[in-house]
Amino acid sequence: MEASSPEPGFDIPAPGRPSPEHPSPETTDEAAPDSADGLPEPEPGPTGRPRPQLPAPKPRTRHGDAVILALCNQKGGVGKTTTAINLGASLAELGRKVLLVDFDPQASLTIGLGINPNDLDTTIYHVMMQRDVEFDEAVIETDIPGLHLLPSNIDFAGAEMQLMNEVAREQVLARALAPAAENYDMILIDCQPSLGLLTVNALAAAAGVIIPLECEYFALRGVALLHGTILKVQDRLNPKLQIVGLLGTMYDGRTLHSREVLSTLVEGWGDAVFHTVIRRTVKFSEATVAGEPLSSYASGSAGADAYRDLAKEVLSRCPDA
Repeated sequence: MEASSPEPGFDIPAPGRPSPEHPSPETTDEAAPDSADGLPEPEPGPTGRPRPQLPAPKPRTRHGDAVILALCNQKGGVGKTTTAINLGASLAELGRKVLLVDFDPQASLTIGLGINPNDLDTTIYHVMMQRDVEFDEAVIETDIPGLHLLPSNIDFAGAEMQLMNEVAREQVLARALAPAAENYDMILIDCQPSLGLLTVNALAAAAGVIIPLECEYFALRGVALLHGTILKVQDRLNPKLQIVGLLGTMYDGRTLHSREVLSTLVEGWGDAVFHTVIRRTVKFSEATVAGEPLSSYASGSAGADAYRDLAKEVLSRCPDA
């Protein structure tokens, strides 16, 4: 089944072969030709394609009509939570009002922002499963201006089983997030590492999917299975769902394996792969221990700058945000 074309207001590349304007790494051996104005083309980035020069996004005069994106991969340890925290903080730096949704009973996103999930009385679980709990009762303002969190904790572990008996069980998260859409510009859902009912809820609620994956072989193999799930949700539950992009994480350009995995990803998905690649650095682990995004823990680091570049790419592909 072919993925449907993007909805108006989005500029989301569809999966496919690299375009002539953005060749795969195997086609970049020759010197880059000069552009029409006589200046040399930009040097290829890690993906083998010239990096676009993205202007700073225009500030928003009002907040609302949130674009909902799910960060999804059924394999654990690929950088979903790190990406949610740092992409969210970078979008907030660009003047967007952002809500992060911790949609995992392990509560890694909540912990990564310096909040002890065991101290929380109201979480995403209560907002979804108890009709008398209002959305605003669970939301936490973080130390980053413009960045809010809908937290999780171990209570959420029983949600999937309870959802089995719900009417329209795949749409429960969408209903829970409906009040937030008018107050935020972007909502990022950090999914758990599975393709179960909770992940289907996230995909049913989202307009787009960002797929972080570690630049190693087993992570690459799982993308096809995830793509099949996305197509099913698109066909049966959420026809507006699109893949915003695939993000290479934990990249180490010194190893042939990382370079080959990234090259294979671009060969298969073309321009759906983000130009930004997140390299391995101990700074991410240190920032997690500190309970901060890298943009505040080590603002001048290469990792923080990479997520700022990713934020610009995401906004270029989701101009309504």
